[in-house]
Amino acid sequence: MQAERPGARGAGLFFQVLGPLEIHAGDRTHTMTGSLQRTLLTALLISPGQPLSAEQLYGELWGENPPATFENSLQAHVYRLRRTLQELAGPARTAPELLTRSSGYALDMRAGAVDVETFRDLSSRARECMRRDPERAYGLFGGALSLWRGDPLQGVAQGPMCQSVALALSEEYLAVVEDTLWLGMQLADPVHTISELKRMSAIHPWRERLTEMLMLALYRAGRQAEALEAYNGARLRLVNELGLEPSAKLRRLLQDILNQDPALDPRALVPGAAL
Repeated sequence: MQAERPGARGAGLFFQVLGPLEIHAGDRTHTMTGSLQRTLLTALLISPGQPLSAEQLYGELWGENPPATFENSLQAHVYRLRRTLQELAGPARTAPELLTRSSGYALDMRAGAVDVETFRDLSSRARECMRRDPERAYGLFGGALSLWRGDPLQGVAQGPMCQSVALALSEEYLAVVEDTLWLGMQLADPVHTISELKRMSAIHPWRERLTEMLMLALYRAGRQAEALEAYNGARLRLVNELGLEPSAKLRRLLQDILNQDPALDPRALVPGAAL
């Protein structure tokens, strides 16, 4: 099974923010110099078509310490960004229009011009077909994850809006990773899935769904002792660091493994069902 590759980028500029900011014009890739220009463009990209007030942009660009001439500075940065986008597009491509409104500034873009939009579209389509066509869903999820090149909004000044969007995108990414691993347990190489589950569980020790899937994958691979060890390790972390016991769902899975419940056999589960 192969990941489904995102669709063609079309005749306009294509923007990537799932990692360092990059701008694609056909086969050419451009980066934006200057942290304020990157931040201004990113703030507009994550709010496509929505006017951002001058006050919002002041906060994104300068935080609580704007320069004395911040109004003129913002106008100058907007003018410069508008010119840069037109230069990158050139005569053969369409640049998004940076509009000045009474309520602020907005970037008027074609559909599918930002990788976030493509990521969310592929993820949504994958979830819609998880039950009826898990192989198709697995490929769509793979295409969505292939868009990620690092932390979202990397290299951008973390104003309040960019910071909140970056956190939300990171959460969306982890949810897609979990859904992909769940399908991988049913469809792909179990050894590869176990190794990836171990890696992700180590990076994100508080996400119990990863622990559940790791326990189940180990049990199905005939490694019951390791499945119990995964539970005990997760419980020890929770108790020692947070003073919490594992969730009732995780404890039930432990009992099912101890009892070798036939329902844990993959043939007894509906493909794509939530764990």
